[in-house]
Amino acid sequence: MKNQILKIAFFSFLVIGFTSCENESNFEDETPSIANIAVSNSDFSTLEAAAVQGGLAVTLSNSNPNDPSGSYTVFAPTNSAFDRLGLNEETLGVLQDGFLTNTLLYHTSNGDLLSGNIEAGASASSVLGINRRFIERDGELFINGSKILATDINASNGTVHVIDKVMIATGGDIVQSAIALQDANVFINPELTFLVEAVLYADLAGALTASEGSPSFTVFAPTDQAFINLGAALGLTFEEPADIRQLPQETVQAVLLNHVVANGGQFTSELSQGTITPLGGDELTLGAYTNGVLTVQGVGNEEPANMGIPDVQAVNGVIHIVDQVLLPNL
Repeated sequence: MKNQILKIAFFSFLVIGFTSCENESNFEDETPSIANIAVSNSDFSTLEAAAVQGGLAVTLSNSNPNDPSGSYTVFAPTNSAFDRLGLNEETLGVLQDGFLTNTLLYHTSNGDLLSGNIEAGASASSVLGINRRFIERDGELFINGSKILATDINASNGTVHVIDKVMIATGGDIVQSAIALQDANVFINPELTFLVEAVLYADLAGALTASEGSPSFTVFAPTDQAFINLGAALGLTFEEPADIRQLPQETVQAVLLNHVVANGGQFTSELSQGTITPLGGDELTLGAYTNGVLTVQGVGNEEPANMGIPDVQAVNGVIHIVDQVLLPNL
């Protein structure tokens, strides 16, 4: 019922945005394209800017040449969804253009995927060939970790569904994803340089690299600042990634294993309040599911860590970027 109310409200907003007293009959004759829906709705202004920066505005204005129906289906993040990542029309420049383009394509499917054909437990491929899965939580439907707020908005070249979080996929495994974030292939300013150094130092790269038959993981990935703060708490100075090697190798390995859960790789929509056991063996405590994220706390932490960037899909799991290093009993 809640989704239906949101859908009706959203349709009403679109009609107001596209019509006026003088041209109501013209709107009935001309259905806007997916790109025009973004242009004409102020709640999609960041998505519009992203499509321009990513070179996809023209693509989403025209029919789909790669599908017999000529249609696309787009799961469209709202401005609030971009805000969660600290992104708006002015700050999209922190993303590499290529990554931004692929991110938008990850939100896009070939053909018309209407809500009547979406069900929990099913999946849908993006135009990149990467599958997204549909999950039901508390009676609401999610695509990966993003809640579907409204469905079946008709466009001349397909269908738009509205979601509350930007979906992110790297196209690589967990190690490759961390390296992409280290090497500024995602954000202009790298986020995970200390983590990559720690993985290499602890000799764990092989375990987190995808191979045939290898398991999938949920990984809580601490930011560079999280490692810098850890160094300060230990009375050490971590100014560059190699400084992590001031710690014994077995200590770094134990700490890293405390961030990896062999549970198939779960999105926030699949995680529940309570405890989970990482590869290191000391339980992690997940907080309440609130506004699409959960806190996570190690037994050696005084306060829980927050998820800054949740639900990054890798080929062998899901990465949640957190603002603290999760400590085991050392």
